Amino acid sequence: MTKADLIKKIATAANINATEAKQALDAATESIKQALAAGEKVQLLGFGTFSVNERPAREGKNPQARPYTSTQRRLPSSRLALTLKSCSTRKLGNNQQKI
Repeated sequence: MTKADLIKKIATAANINATEAKQALDAATESIKQALAAGEKVQLLGFGTFSVNERPAREGKNPQARPYTSTQRRLPSSRLALTLKSCSTRKLGNNQQKI
């Protein structure tokens, strides 16, 4: 699903036009970005949790070159809610298989 497809679905479900749906989606994503940039955790019940994990600097080794030191980094991470995880699982007979 692309952003345009998502905008169409939002517009249909909320009974608004596509321009308003795009503005709502852009506002939501921008709010999440700003919260993550500030180091905050964003928790959307039934959808998932977004947070920023800090990775410390470490020493690495490239076999074709000399050792190097990576810098400290902040990386975004997400964790899906159980309701979404169950949507990506389907039953095949007695066994469940992840798609």
